[in-house]
Amino acid sequence: MTFRSKLFATVAFPVLSASLIATPALADALMKPFEVAQDSGEQAQPSEEELLLQRQQEEQRAAEEAAQRQAEEQQRAAEEEAQRAAEEQQRAAEQEAQRQAEEQQRAAEEEAQRQAAEQRRAADEEAQRAAEEQQKAADEEAQRAAAEQQKAAEEEAQRAAAEQQKAADEEAQRAAAEQQKAADEEAQRAAQEQQNAADEEAQRAAEEQQKAADAEAQRQADEQKAAEEQQQQTEQQQPAEEQPVEQQPAIVTDEQQQPAEGGAEQPATAETGETPAAEPVPEVVDTLSTEEKQAIAEDPGKTDETVVLPVENGAAVLDSDKDADNSGGRMSREERRKQREELRAQEEVPLPASDDSAQAEIPQEVREAVPQKIEAAIKEEGQRVDAAPVFAVPETTNIVNNTVINNTVINNNTVNNTVNNNTVENNVTQVNVVETIDNRTVLSVGNQLFVRGDDRPRLRRDSEEVYYDQLARGRTRETIVRPGGVQIITIYNRYGDVIQRSRVGRDGREYILVYAPELEDDAPRPDFFDVGYDLPPMRLRIPLRDYIVDTSSDPDRDYYEFLSEPPVERVERVYTINEVKQSARLRDKVRRIDLDTVTFATGSAEIPMSQARTLRKVADAMQKVLDKDPGETFLIEGHTDAVGSDKSNLVLSDRRADSVASLLTEVYGIPPENLQTQGYGERFLKVRTQAAEQQNRRVTIRRVTTLVRPVASAN
Repeated sequence: MTFRSKLFATVAFPVLSASLIATPALADALMKPFEVAQDSGEQAQPSEEELLLQRQQEEQRAAEEAAQRQAEEQQRAAEEEAQRAAEEQQRAAEQEAQRQAEEQQRAAEEEAQRQAAEQRRAADEEAQRAAEEQQKAADEEAQRAAAEQQKAAEEEAQRAAAEQQKAADEEAQRAAAEQQKAADEEAQRAAQEQQNAADEEAQRAAEEQQKAADAEAQRQADEQKAAEEQQQQTEQQQPAEEQPVEQQPAIVTDEQQQPAEGGAEQPATAETGETPAAEPVPEVVDTLSTEEKQAIAEDPGKTDETVVLPVENGAAVLDSDKDADNSGGRMSREERRKQREELRAQEEVPLPASDDSAQAEIPQEVREAVPQKIEAAIKEEGQRVDAAPVFAVPETTNIVNNTVINNTVINNNTVNNTVNNNTVENNVTQVNVVETIDNRTVLSVGNQLFVRGDDRPRLRRDSEEVYYDQLARGRTRETIVRPGGVQIITIYNRYGDVIQRSRVGRDGREYILVYAPELEDDAPRPDFFDVGYDLPPMRLRIPLRDYIVDTSSDPDRDYYEFLSEPPVERVERVYTINEVKQSARLRDKVRRIDLDTVTFATGSAEIPMSQARTLRKVADAMQKVLDKDPGETFLIEGHTDAVGSDKSNLVLSDRRADSVASLLTEVYGIPPENLQTQGYGERFLKVRTQAAEQQNRRVTIRRVTTLVRPVASAN
C-alpha cells in the first residue's frame, strides 16, 4: 500500500464518515419540536423556541458545510502530501538508479582500462622480444659479414705480408668478436632492465652504446689498417675507395676494378665516382662566427647570406645551396648572395598562408579539370597484359654547366637554349646503366650518378590482385586491389614516371595522390632535368627551427602542426614526383623532419626495434594528416656519410629510405602509396666532413603534396 493510500485510510476517511453519520441524527433531533408545534396548530405564529430552533438548524447546516469543507480541504492536503511524498520517493529511486548506473559505468571503464593496459604490456613485451630477436639476427649477420670481409682482407694481405701479420689479424678478429659478444650481452641486459622505462631513456642508452661500439670498431680498424700499411707499403697500392666504411662488398664487381685498356681516360665510373679532368672545386670556408650563424638561423630573412647550421662544420641548410657549394665553393656562395640581394630589392611576395595560397599561380580551371581527367584515364579502355611492364631508360640527355636539363633523344649534336637572357650550348650526353641491384638501377650521366628505385613491390605487398592494362601513347595502368576492395590505380608513361595515382576507397570515393598533366602526351620525359635550374636562389625567410625539426633535440614538438604548414615559397606549377626527387631547389620549398633518432650502423639499412619506437610521434602526426586528407604524399629521403664509393652510398641510402617507409607501413599503418622514397648518398651532407659521421647517416621526411598535385581551392 502506498503512502497516499495509507494517509487516506487513517485520516481522511474516518473524518468524512463521522460527518456523514452525525448529520442525519442531529437533523432528526432538531426537527421533532417543530413537528409537535405543527401538530398543535399549523395556523399559529412561530414561537421564540421555533425561531431559535430555526437559527440553530441554520447554524448546524453552516457548521456541517464548514466541517465538510474542512474535511475536503484536509483530504486535498492529504492527497497533495501523499503525491509529494510519492514524487520524492520516485526521485530518490531515480537518483539511486542513476548512482548505481554510474558505478557500473565506472567499473566497466576501469575494466576496459585494465584490459587495455594488459594489452599494451603484452604488445611491449612482444615488441621487446622481436627487438631482441632482430638484434640477435643483426649481430649474427654483422659478425658473419665482418668475418667474410676480414677473411678477404687477410687473403689479400697474405700475398705481401708475413705469417706474423696473419696471426695478428686473427687475434684482432677474435678480440673484436669477443668484445662484440660482450657488448651485445650488455645491451640485451640493459634492454631487459629498462623495458618499462621511457622511450627517451632507452634511446639515449642505445645511442651511447652505439657510439662506443662505433668508436671501438673505428679504433680497431685504424690499428689494423696501420699494421697492414706498415707491412704492405712497398708491395701493395690500394685506393682509399676499396676500404669504405659505408660500402657494401657485394656491389663491387671484378670488372669494375679492371683498368681501362690502353690507359685512355674513361667517363665517370660507378665504383669510384671519379669526375672527368676539371678544375678542383674550391673548399668552402665559413667566415661567420658561431654567434653570427645562430643569429642568422633565428631570422634568416634579415640576411642574404647562405644559411649554415650553427654547429661545428655545419653544412648549408638548403640542399640547393649544398649543390652550389659542391660545384662552386665560396665564389658560388658570393654569386648567390648577390642574386638574393637583387631579389630582396624587389617587392617580396608574401609567404604562403596555406597550401591553396601556395598554388595561387596555378589557374583555377586547371585545378577544376583534374577530377574529370583522372576519371577519364581510369575508365579508358586498354589491353590487358599478363606481366608487369619493364620501363625504358633514356638513351641520351642534355647537360648545361654540369646540370642535366633534358633527356630527349636529340638528332643534332648542338642545340641552343636561352637561360636568364644568356645563350648557352647544350651538349648531348650518353646515359649509361651502371648496374642493377635488386629493384634499383644505378645510372651514370656525365660526371654524376643517380639511383632509380622501383616502389611497385612495396605497393603490391599484401594485395589480393594486381593487373595491368596497356593504354594509348605508351602508357600503362596498374591496378592494385587490397583486402576489402580498396584500389590503388597508377598510370605510368614508358619511362616509369607516374602520370597519376589515386586511391579508390571501399565506398567508391576517390582520392588523388599524384597528378602530372604534362606527362599525358607522348613526348619523352626529361628524367634527369633539374627544373629548379631556372629558378633564382631561394631566400629562407622563417626561423631555422620552423624549417627543420630534429627529432632528437625537439622531441616535444607538435609534429602534426609542423607537417600541416604550407610551403615556404610559392609553387609555380604542379611538378612530377621525379622532378621533385631530382631537384634540390624544389624540395627546398617544403619543410623537413630529420629522423636523427634513427641511427644506422655503418653500411647497414636495418632499424633496431628500440629505435623504431622513436618514430611513433612522427607516424601519429602523419596519420593525423592523412585522416584529414588521404591524398597526401610524403617523401622519405635517405642519406649516408662521405666514406665509401658514390655507387655503394647511393644504393645504401636508397635502402635506408625504403626501410623507414616499410617500417611506417608495417608497424604504424601508414599506407605505402602515400610514401615516396629516394636515396641521395653523400650528396647532401649535414656536417661537412669526409670522415665517418653519424649525423650524416640519416633519413628525412617532407610533405610534398603541394608540389605534386593541385590542392582543392579554399573558395
